[in-house]
Amino acid sequence: MNRPRGFALLAGLMTVVALVCAAIFVGVGALGGGGGRDGGSSDQAAATGSGAGGRARTPVGSAAPASADAWVGTWSAAPAGIEPGVPHGHVGRSIRNVVHTSIGGTAARVTLSNLFSREALLIGRASIAVADGNGGDDAGAVPGTMRSVTFGKKTSVVVPPGGHVVSDPVRLQVPSDADLLVTVYTPAPGGPVTYHPRALRTSYTAMGDRTPDLSGDAYLERASVWRYLTAVDVLNRQARGSLVVIGDSITDGIGSSYDADHRWTDTLADRVRGSGLGVLNAGISGNRVLRQSLALGKGPSGVSRFGRDVLGQSGAEAVFVELGINDIIRRPNETDPDLIIAGLQDLTRQAHARGLRVVGSTLMPFGGNSRHTDRREAVRDRINDAIRSGDVFDRTVDFDRLLRDPYAPDRLRPDYDSGDGLHPSDAGYAAMGRFVDLDDLVGTEPARL
Repeated sequence: MNRPRGFALLAGLMTVVALVCAAIFVGVGALGGGGGRDGGSSDQAAATGSGAGGRARTPVGSAAPASADAWVGTWSAAPAGIEPGVPHGHVGRSIRNVVHTSIGGTAARVTLSNLFSREALLIGRASIAVADGNGGDDAGAVPGTMRSVTFGKKTSVVVPPGGHVVSDPVRLQVPSDADLLVTVYTPAPGGPVTYHPRALRTSYTAMGDRTPDLSGDAYLERASVWRYLTAVDVLNRQARGSLVVIGDSITDGIGSSYDADHRWTDTLADRVRGSGLGVLNAGISGNRVLRQSLALGKGPSGVSRFGRDVLGQSGAEAVFVELGINDIIRRPNETDPDLIIAGLQDLTRQAHARGLRVVGSTLMPFGGNSRHTDRREAVRDRINDAIRSGDVFDRTVDFDRLLRDPYAPDRLRPDYDSGDGLHPSDAGYAAMGRFVDLDDLVGTEPARL
């Protein structure tokens, strides 16, 4: 087949696939009914995770092990919006996402998301490997660990508009506390890119299909985002499950050192390692409990995305909530604390419906930030009073008291302040990760139903 004819056939195939997927997408939207809490249409509700978004992920093929409970999440990133500047995707490129595991296993599977696109996405090929990292070559793989990823036993897959796919299991000895390389090749236009903008990790792109490359030499372009990839699960029959943390930029790790895994959830993962718990970070910078900000890459509201980003995770065993400060400080800001409290209680109710315990934190000081006012401080104080009373979560972690300056309680301690009066420093995040009572996470007492 000559090249022009080949491209014409590929374009024709993608057109047919896009039309079929679009028809499916419209049909699903029609079944979805009205919009969610954010007041959107059924299409918007699908994009923000309402409806069936709370169902656990299931693979495309039938290669899942007999014991589905053996799958547990080791890493996740919540889809936050559309990557700017690439309306048709990264055509003809390989995208190598670098992610860090919390718990290990004997096999892996990945979830790829096309949540915020109305066009079908063709994944031409995908791979997974353990990252080498020697000599600064962070895009290179450990020899002997590169594996092809399949979907329904096929090397390519079409991700439908607004949907996601889960790969077949891949036999790979996945270490805990290690970096993985998850690479996808996108040979054709696929619409806007669903991404997580504040990865605090360097990932890579290369021209052409370089998914099987052990070397990182071809990966010349660097990026500080995660594209398409939203979860990595591992097969671990001794695992107890995963703690899923939903939060904002403080859980996303803003203010911590780049390429260092110094988020507070990383410290917590270090502490629970060996207990059989994975730790999944579902933080989105700028995220709110009540309002969505998809156009700004700050994600659907916490209430609307909870089913997908938290309850939909493999092996979810417990939930940690760190949300609310952006509802107070970001415009249009919420001035009624009772509405934010009700939103946080809604998260707890959603988790309780699945029998999951909810641990939640108080809202931390922001008096040194330019958006602080006395009125907003009063809203934060009211919310913290409700959280401390036990009326919001099953267990409370008082990050406010841990991090505040004893001489100026509305501000972060100077050594815990990254410099903007809002986000902790590396030392502050480490203190948060050490402060959580592990018995609150892994205790046997059932959630309050």
